Amino acid sequence: MSDLRKIIIDGQEVEVDGAMTLLQACEVADVEIPRFCYHERLTIAGNCRMCLVEVVGGPPKPAASCAMQVRDVRGGRNGELPEIKTTSPMVKKAREGVMEFLLINHPLDCPICDQGGECDLQDQAMAYGVDFSRFREPKRAVDNLDLGPLVETTMTRCISCTRCVRFTTEVAGITQMGQTGRGEDSEITSYLNETLDSELQGNIIDLCPVGALTSKPYAFTARPWELMKTETIDVMDALGSNIRVDTKGREVMRILPRNHDDVNEEWISDKTRFVWDGLRRQRLDQPYVRKGGKLKPATWDEAFSTINKALDGKKIAAIAGDLVSVEAMYALKKMVKDLGGITECRVDDAKLPIDNRAAYVGTAKITDIDDAETIYLIGTNPRSEAPVLNARIRKAYMNGANIKLIGEPIDLTYSYDHIGNDRKSLDLLLADEISNSLPEKKSIIVLGQGALCEADGEAVLASVQNLAKKTNSKLLILHTSAARVGGMDIGFNTKGGINAALKGADVVFNLGADEIQLPNENVFVVYQGSHGDRGAHGANVILPSAAYTEESGIFVNTEGRVQMAERASFPPGQAKENWAILRALSSVLGVKLPFDNLNSLRTELFKEFPEINNFDQVTENSGKALKVTKLGDATFKYAISDHYLTNPIARASEVMAELSKNTKERAALAVAAE
Repeated sequence: MSDLRKIIIDGQEVEVDGAMTLLQACEVADVEIPRFCYHERLTIAGNCRMCLVEVVGGPPKPAASCAMQVRDVRGGRNGELPEIKTTSPMVKKAREGVMEFLLINHPLDCPICDQGGECDLQDQAMAYGVDFSRFREPKRAVDNLDLGPLVETTMTRCISCTRCVRFTTEVAGITQMGQTGRGEDSEITSYLNETLDSELQGNIIDLCPVGALTSKPYAFTARPWELMKTETIDVMDALGSNIRVDTKGREVMRILPRNHDDVNEEWISDKTRFVWDGLRRQRLDQPYVRKGGKLKPATWDEAFSTINKALDGKKIAAIAGDLVSVEAMYALKKMVKDLGGITECRVDDAKLPIDNRAAYVGTAKITDIDDAETIYLIGTNPRSEAPVLNARIRKAYMNGANIKLIGEPIDLTYSYDHIGNDRKSLDLLLADEISNSLPEKKSIIVLGQGALCEADGEAVLASVQNLAKKTNSKLLILHTSAARVGGMDIGFNTKGGINAALKGADVVFNLGADEIQLPNENVFVVYQGSHGDRGAHGANVILPSAAYTEESGIFVNTEGRVQMAERASFPPGQAKENWAILRALSSVLGVKLPFDNLNSLRTELFKEFPEINNFDQVTENSGKALKVTKLGDATFKYAISDHYLTNPIARASEVMAELSKNTKERAALAVAAE
């Protein structure tokens, strides 16, 4: 029940929840309060004192607005409403004093600081600082930390706001960072000089309000005002995190998070943030045709002509990889169907049922995790498969949720009850929950792709649906492929899955599927993709295409939310957008697609699949529950073995290679008495 209170802020009366802090109440009243340590998604520290305000009728000194609630401010003795002032002489003098103290030891290296142009301290010093210093003693200096290959440190600039410490402890769930000492001797440090062991550590770069923590791969490559900024969607996992891609010319210089409370809040994984160097390496920038066993450069006309000859009377199949947009799959599906072929997007052989959205997407929203009292994780390691989603599960755990895991024991950054890792554990959990659970208890089941890739995957899905029904839980299918749900939505699949699609095929059109080994070496393979990765190695014809930052495309995330990825740069060399390649090829093959631009393609797409036009919405999914059948004897395995090397862009990235190497070395280190 809300506790609404009226309060006067700078002469303006507002009604807010009594549990709000004064700083939050000021934001409701559109009054800006400067701050360094306060962050709405972290616990309150109250140690920078920049957010001081005057409480009328209160103590004769300013109060920290981030640490005082509205309900704690008293009104006047004659019934006057509580009042605070944010622009009074007392407040102005206090903030200028705080700024002077902050700048006492801060180095004056703004021209060579990588945070220049987007530094909170720089901005607020312009508003509250003075143009001289009364401090004549030597400045304090602090040794820099080695936090790993991602975060560059210049700790002399640190103002001890502790945002990084609170984020790593509360959100990322690691304990390597902390603050030691008191007064002038206090400093942020790492435990025994350890590097950070988290898939979310890059977020402390955004959180740091000064230049103490900056991006190591991006360092000194560009200034913020030089960059073109494009708001788009991430495809490194199926969460669909909202991101901003900053480009300089044709090159992607960095990737930053955008706030979306219902998807990624304001966090992104390190793979999302730092994979951009993979966009520059091992790129396919011209067509290739295999001649005499070797791939030789060719023109587009030669490549198309070779494909046309190979298709003569042959059985064709098309498969789509993990990073493909809905438009590209739609164009390929129409072309291949006109040629009498079949299509498939479930390249990992996940037993996801066709035309049953409640079964291949589930019935839950990502936000249902927030207020869940019980969370069941079945055959999924969310820390590897979707680190930002794992942080949300950790937040629910910190709020009292009980986590239960079926699968191999792993470090998820929070405690859980381990039920087991075989199929019997699922039956055991069902029997236990039916006898113990309360119908009104809020619960959610997160089912991973690893649980669905065995022969009895459909039986597992049916059992999990049954568990959801009996415990009144919502079901979230956690996909590992950004393209999978969109492909299923437009019917880019066939009965029997990937094996049925490839069986007997003479020609395989491979649209960016690099995680699959084709069973028959005698098949003629056309590979269309952006990188010279696994898919290109065995191809007869290679068609170079755009990466996800180089074309506009629609993606549907793991909860069924339709989102638009925008083009931030242009593909290299002769590479073209995926839909444009397929449109040009269809003319040569005699099955010309009925659109000449992306807008007309989307018009056709929305006409045939109107649900794809419901952007940024999660609709209620329909579909019958699967029939419960006997489970097999397999154990639950996880879909991802190496978080940092799951796709061609990541495998081309030097930063991802180093992170993968460090993770393996850390896992191999002997601990304690070993």
